[in-house]
Amino acid sequence: MNDDQPFLTDDEVALHAEVKLLRLEHADLDASIEALGHMPIPDQLLIARLKRKKLLLRDEIVKIESRILPDIIA
Repeated sequence: MNDDQPFLTDDEVALHAEVKLLRLEHADLDASIEALGHMPIPDQLLIARLKRKKLLLRDEIVKIESRILPDIIA
């Protein structure tokens, strides 16, 4: 048995996978926002919508991460 790897439940594995996908989507949105910002006439409304979606993704990532690593009261 390998003691280096902690035991993860199926739920924790699913949460880690979901966080990974959300981070990928977050990075994609960041790249899209950056590219739109460099256009000659950037669409400010679209950029604002993408930024809002990016913030919602960040909130979701934080929420899931707090379920994976709950606060420990010492």
